[in-house]
Amino acid sequence: MKIERLLRSVLRAVSEKRAGKMRNLFKRCASLMVAAIIFVSSVLGVGAFGHTFGGGEALAAELDAATRTIKANEQGETVTLPVEDFLLGRKKFNVACATCHVAGITKTNPNVGLDTESLEGAFPARDNLAALVDYLHNPTTYDGLVEISELHPSTKSSDVYPKMRNLTEDDLEAISAHILVMPKIMGDKWGAGKTKSL
Repeated sequence: MKIERLLRSVLRAVSEKRAGKMRNLFKRCASLMVAAIIFVSSVLGVGAFGHTFGGGEALAAELDAATRTIKANEQGETVTLPVEDFLLGRKKFNVACATCHVAGITKTNPNVGLDTESLEGAFPARDNLAALVDYLHNPTTYDGLVEISELHPSTKSSDVYPKMRNLTEDDLEAISAHILVMPKIMGDKWGAGKTKSL
């Protein structure tokens, strides 16, 4: 009788241990599966349930010409961004810039975002295509007094920031144009720095 009870308790313990291991294995597999779905969804620009994230191809196709029209230079000339350039800019921004500038916010200095007001307030003003492309070549502090290519990704510091190595001039223009169009799409949610309240 005692041996039978002992045997049952040993079998129960082994069974519970196996069940615990199986639960842990299932949890790990489920977590990896969810992470894989999220990763693939973000690469494709589609949510896990088929919805597009803000800025997907469906959104880009719906952007009218007025939304895609941005300042080309400090003289005030304008250019209308083709939908394909918006998509290219979005893709390149997400690869090269979004680590520090999620939704146009600057993680390293939340007081200065990529919203229109912040770009206008920089010196020189960075609220136009030519000025932003120049910044991606030669970044400076917000007041324009100190060159910061060792601190901010730029073509000048591609040895320190490898994501900048393969960006062409067209890529830099597309990224800059994307930055200038996003405030028109997201409003105050884009680059919500110290001057904005959500």
